Amino acid sequence: MRSISWYLVITIGSLLFIGQSCSKTKKTPQQRPNIVFIMSDDHAYQAISAYNDKLIQTPNIDRIANEGMLFTNASVTNSICAPSRAVILTGKHSHINGKIDNLSPFDTTNVTFPQLFQKAGYQTAMFGKLHFGNNPKGFDEFKILPGQGDYYNPKFITSKGDTIVNGYVTDIITDLTLDWLEKRRDTAKPFLLMYLHKAPHRSWLPAQRHYKAFTQKKFPIPATLFDDYNTRGAAAKTAEMNILKHMHLGYDNKLSKETIDELNIEYSGLHNRPINRMTEAQRASWDSIYDPINNDFKAQYQTMNDSTLMVWKYQRYMQDYLGCIASVDENVGRLLNYLDDQKLSNNTVVVYTSDQGFYLGEHGWFDKRLMYNESFKTPLLIKWPNEITPGTTETELVQNLDFAQTFLEMAGINTPNDMQGKSLVPLLRGKKELWDRDAVYYHYYEYPAEHAVKRHYGIATKKYKLIHFYYDVDEWELYDRDKDPNEINNVYLDPDYASIVKELKTKLKNIRKNYKDSDSLNNHYIQIYKDKGYIK
Repeated sequence: MRSISWYLVITIGSLLFIGQSCSKTKKTPQQRPNIVFIMSDDHAYQAISAYNDKLIQTPNIDRIANEGMLFTNASVTNSICAPSRAVILTGKHSHINGKIDNLSPFDTTNVTFPQLFQKAGYQTAMFGKLHFGNNPKGFDEFKILPGQGDYYNPKFITSKGDTIVNGYVTDIITDLTLDWLEKRRDTAKPFLLMYLHKAPHRSWLPAQRHYKAFTQKKFPIPATLFDDYNTRGAAAKTAEMNILKHMHLGYDNKLSKETIDELNIEYSGLHNRPINRMTEAQRASWDSIYDPINNDFKAQYQTMNDSTLMVWKYQRYMQDYLGCIASVDENVGRLLNYLDDQKLSNNTVVVYTSDQGFYLGEHGWFDKRLMYNESFKTPLLIKWPNEITPGTTETELVQNLDFAQTFLEMAGINTPNDMQGKSLVPLLRGKKELWDRDAVYYHYYEYPAEHAVKRHYGIATKKYKLIHFYYDVDEWELYDRDKDPNEINNVYLDPDYASIVKELKTKLKNIRKNYKDSDSLNNHYIQIYKDKGYIK
């Protein structure tokens, strides 16, 4: 009897051990992490205080870095809104998923990572700005802005029809998100939640509560605000995004049509659309702050030269742009507080990023598109409790191309073989020895088009960046990222860098081959522009 008892004890103990081992390697649906993906539109990393505290304080966004990981070398593959979103959803470069620009439709035969999450038993929802498509695939529920959407009293597309919601768009998107979490979340399932802000996209209309404070602020002037592009080629010199020359005093800087007519200066014809959506009370609040700005401008306009006008326009740009970000930060805080209050934080991954970077006066510019740092790099902050060491900074080269595979691995979902990124999970867990990427690839297509940024592709390592502008010019640029962080000295023709050029061209050729990009594909997409009449 004694031997049989010991046999039973050992057998039962072995079964318990096996069961415990299995529970560690295979998570049940309830144990799989929730994923909250927060993305803003055109939010420059320079305007997050975890990266740079000279422009604005963003304590709530910073919380994600403090409780998780801050990436300092995150970049995009194509710095323009809709293509960036397509890359994120598909895990494929623009030339593969077909969404090369803001003009072409998204090919809905692409498989997106939310579809895979939904198939794997996750509850899925999207609220905010998608930018393309009226019926996003892979979501149990969605409310998205049509196209760019509006800041005030915006319209939303839903599976049950369109609806207008009164209020300020950043607050509304958060209200919709929290309402779903509170009332329609299935607590028996893990969830994938995409919480996507319109702000701070042009034309930068802040919330009423931020008008007064931000319009009274003055911001430091970038070192390259008056860049003359002396060592750069035609692309930088002909791009139409200079604050002095191409930023509209009406649409962008909020001068009224009456002020512009009185001074006999340009008028974009677009300024009234967003403010005409305001209610009478909203418009009264707007006028109380922006009418004095108009009067002040009229008083000093005749004495302004190009330099003083440039600085005035830059300050007006920053006041409204950063005022929009203040609302984003507040609302990120609302969401983080909800997750904490509902005891969801411990099993929820939270990601904060932007669809790309943005120029905040660097090189005299606004907008994005070019492969220079302010546009190419994007903010990326991730918290994953019990996996990421809080307060970690990561310097490895990562891209928005990697997001899909990262989320799939986090959730234990198989990754399709045709995705082109790399899961960030090894980096998130501190296993840098498993990370072998030494370069990232970029390709911009939307030319000729708004802002006139020429087509180009390039490669970036931690030390260097090589760019090839290939349509209607054939020009190369090389930047030493260590010695020239502002990227104002093109050293492509410098004999001291001849070996670097040779090495990077070989690396660029190989990376293009690896990602299945080619000159024949370039010609294919150029022909599409010709067929559509974009190229005469």
